Amino acid sequence: MKNNLIDSQPNDTHRSPNQKATSFLKLVVFRIDSINFAFPIECVNKVINYTTVYSSGLNDIGIAHIDDQEIPIIDLYRRLFKSSQISTSNPGRFLLIAQNTRGEGFGIPVLKTPNLIEVSVTDIRTLPESFRQADTLGIASHVAVIPQENTSLTVFLLDVNQLLPWVSE
Repeated sequence: MKNNLIDSQPNDTHRSPNQKATSFLKLVVFRIDSINFAFPIECVNKVINYTTVYSSGLNDIGIAHIDDQEIPIIDLYRRLFKSSQISTSNPGRFLLIAQNTRGEGFGIPVLKTPNLIEVSVTDIRTLPESFRQADTLGIASHVAVIPQENTSLTVFLLDVNQLLPWVSE
């Protein structure tokens, strides 16, 4: 599988006389339950306050009216854990609005403001295809293991093309 995420243009390079260039990606990181997820910043349009989401309640996709558009809203918590964390009594505080490579926008409810972090491409690994086909986390294409002071932060990089159902043209 080609590693398109890492093959993309780097956002920044740092070079000292005795080092090779290190490429970095800027990621918008958010948490769903105990799992950290991210999108490359190029895929994220904006983060807005939560608004009403209309849905039959039978699946994990609803619709919201945002900026004179109808935007599909994906309840990732429900997709991953088969129950909904976002409800009318405890709505998500924000909607992260992103788009896939076909230009179709979508939103994801999140309880806390997403963070922008810069990650070295050397800390990002491609997830095995066997894992992606077998697990609900298969919506992620890569995983970043980011060294921190006394531990490391694991972040699953979502594949923007795996979140919305394909529509035949």
